[in-house]
Amino acid sequence: MGYAKERGKLEKLSGKIVGLDIYNEKNFAILVDSHEKYSHTIRILKNKEPELFMDLYTNELQQIKESRKAVKESETDEARQSTFILYRDTLVAVMEKTINITKETN
Repeated sequence: MGYAKERGKLEKLSGKIVGLDIYNEKNFAILVDSHEKYSHTIRILKNKEPELFMDLYTNELQQIKESRKAVKESETDEARQSTFILYRDTLVAVMEKTINITKETN
């Protein structure tokens, strides 16, 4: 089953967020938007091939949600910055994992 369309979306998103190093409202909004787009894409993949993508849909998507929540709940600028980087890194890692699975199954 071809996953080129979804993989292309994820590669574009990953490239867009990998360089976001500083927390500010604009960068956080970009991560949130990318998170939502990833969520939509992984849902499509899960519906096409539940055996391959169900774990990503349940486990990794939950990790991303927890990272996002940590940024929102951070009380200091330093904590917000470090949780922002964690959120970004988690999102990028999960996207890379998803991209690799789509490459391996073609």
